[in-house]
Amino acid sequence: MSIPSQGRRGLELVPLATEKAGKKDYTSDQEVRWCPGCGDYAILAAVQSFLPELGLKRENVVCISGIGCAARFPYYLNTYGMHSIHGRAPAIATGLATARPDLSVWVIGGDGDFMSIGGNHLIHALRRNVNLKLLLFNNRIYGLTKGQYSPTSEVGKVTKSTPVGSVDTPFNPVSLALGAEATFVARTIDSDRKHLTAVLRAAAEHRGAAFVEILQNCDIFNDGAFDILKKPDTRDTAVVRLEHGEPVRFGVDGAKGVRLSARGGLEVVDVADVGEDALLVHDAQHQEPALAFMLSRLGNIDDGVTPIGVFRAVDRPTYDDEVNRQLDEAVATAGPGDLAALLASGDTWTIGEG
Repeated sequence: MSIPSQGRRGLELVPLATEKAGKKDYTSDQEVRWCPGCGDYAILAAVQSFLPELGLKRENVVCISGIGCAARFPYYLNTYGMHSIHGRAPAIATGLATARPDLSVWVIGGDGDFMSIGGNHLIHALRRNVNLKLLLFNNRIYGLTKGQYSPTSEVGKVTKSTPVGSVDTPFNPVSLALGAEATFVARTIDSDRKHLTAVLRAAAEHRGAAFVEILQNCDIFNDGAFDILKKPDTRDTAVVRLEHGEPVRFGVDGAKGVRLSARGGLEVVDVADVGEDALLVHDAQHQEPALAFMLSRLGNIDDGVTPIGVFRAVDRPTYDDEVNRQLDEAVATAGPGDLAALLASGDTWTIGEG
């Protein structure tokens, strides 16, 4: 049996292992060192269980991280990986994905790592559509450095670095990714194993830059940040589950819905008052990201409702495929290059003689 794999010069078939891999095959021998109760445990368990479904050899899976609590991820996966520099994981991963398009490259970062020092690297990886799977662990706090406010912390957040409350307007990571023209954008929750796994599966199947925001609890420095989305008495009215091709409905028995507003944008309505035909039908595959962007603005955890699921999933040529196509065309036209001749070409100087 074999599976298709995008090789350097096109589609190749890579033999599958005769024995089916499982979670234990993707679990390293390293002690997991997060605080007890951290949402990262749930994400790790989901990823370790999910990766075998890809049918890839473990040596063809790479996990690259920056700095922060989430960045410990490569130690706990029994794959190749790299714990890199703060904010630079998307740049390092871009180089790897371009040089080795046969690999499945996963990039892990927290809200400080991706949204602050690494923000520039992130948006360019997204706009270039590099074939990466970028997982943002968003706990709305700096956890590793002991509780300072982060780029996703809400206005008024009291922390060690904002003792009388943050005055910063936070980033909405999904809005940011859509604005950067990411071809796949999704949001999920650490404690919802079924939804998390489904979103990861969709991201893995996407050819191009797949950005997934995972709302993740930090029980030490920001405990309960997403309780409104998790508690049985509030989650039905606070969470909007997006399904491609389906009307956008939520609430108890789907009593609430979302429609286009006459003023522009979207609004929440009672389905009984307007009828289901008036509701917005979610189209994640629409080439224009305008509606997906409007959905991302419905709420930001504390204000309004919070959509989860796949906001956008469209096809566009990937950066790594296009670069390698250019290389192949150059070799076909001019033959293999000569690095020594290139280095000695043009203006050269000899130092230390005469």
